[in-house]
Order: sequence, then structure tokens, then C-alpha cells
Amino acid sequence: MTASTAISAQGSYIQIATGTGGAKNASAIALGYPTIITSAGHGFSNGDVVTAAAFTGANAASINALTWTVTHKTTNTIAIDLDSTALTITVGSGTLTPVTYTTLGNVRSITDLESGSASEIDVTHLQSTAKEWRLGLVDNGSVSLDLDRVNSDAGQAAAQARRIDGVATNFKIVLPSGTTPTASFSGLVRKFSVASIAVDGVVKGAVEIRVNGAITWS
Repeated sequence: MTASTAISAQGSYIQIATGTGGAKNASAIALGYPTIITSAGHGFSNGDVVTAAAFTGANAASINALTWTVTHKTTNTIAIDLDSTALTITVGSGTLTPVTYTTLGNVRSITDLESGSASEIDVTHLQSTAKEWRLGLVDNGSVSLDLDRVNSDAGQAAAQARRIDGVATNFKIVLPSGTTPTASFSGLVRKFSVASIAVDGVVKGAVEIRVNGAITWS
């Protein structure tokens, strides 16, 4: 009998962006796709989000003041999803400032990641012999969390704050193993409810996060 290669769900967690860390200096940039940036001993992990600044060159606006998800990291380099093949970008005094994350505590389940569906575009014309369709942009849907409410939990408090102010923020869902175990995305907290208060139980919460754009696995 062949042993299962399924990823165990136990040990997974979700994090919400809550601030920024110290900027790391870049010492080189290799143009191409992906773009490779050298930053000695950067300490980043795949799935981390960094903001680039102070790169120079005619096309520096293509990288500066934008956020990038770290992929294919080594001790001294990272890759970002920028096709800089035909661009002019030099390292200048470039820096990478990481987003810092806080784990949401007491999460019991994470469901519906990548659950959305693309719209269908009707491209039927007069010479069609049957209905013809194309798919529109990818819709990554919403992520649902079932958790035990803890008012003192910093991650839950941050998610509740984003529900109130409606500001899009970065999230990471990290699986305990796998080739690309970290899903990074921008999201909007649509709901953070008290789902149930019952005899012989704990206070349950339900969270819904609308994915805002692409999901990057790294």
C-alpha cells in the first residue's frame, strides 16, 4: 500500500499585517524575470511582503514604493514577481522594508481559500454554431475562519480593526509543509462576528476575508 502524501492541516496558521520591520539594504539587482535582489543576511522568508525604495534608473518607478512578495529566497537574495527584462533599474541606495505579521490565535478552521470563480464573457457571434465563451479575470473569492473569540488576542484585535475601518491589508496562510506552503494576499475583512454563545461551550467567532487581487504561493 502506498503511504499518503497528504499535507497535514495541523500546524497551519493565518497571520495579518500589523506593522513594518527594519529596512534592509540592497547591494545588487539582477534584471530579468523574476527580478533578483541581493541583500546580505536579509532574514526574509518566502511569502514575506517587502516595500522597495531608493532604487534608481529610468524605470525605478516600476519597483519603488510598491510591495513585493518574497519568493525563492536564499541567505543573501530574494526574487520578486517583476519582469524587468527590458527595464533600466539600478540598485542605487535601494532598501527593502518588510511587513510584520501577527498570528490570529485560536483559529479552528480555514476554509474556501481560492474559492472564487472567474466571470464568463459571452463571445458568441453571428457565425457561431453554438454559444461561445471566454473567462474573465480570476476571482479569488473569500476566506472563512472559524475561531474561538479572545478579546486580548493581538491578531484577532487587528482583524477586528480592519473590519471597522475597511482598509485592505496583507495576510499570510502558512501550511506546515509542502513545496510552496505560504499563501500571501491582500484582503478586506468583511465580517468578524460572534457566531455563537452557548451553554457548556466557548464564545465562537466567524471571520470572512475578501481576497483583494492575486494570491501568491511561495
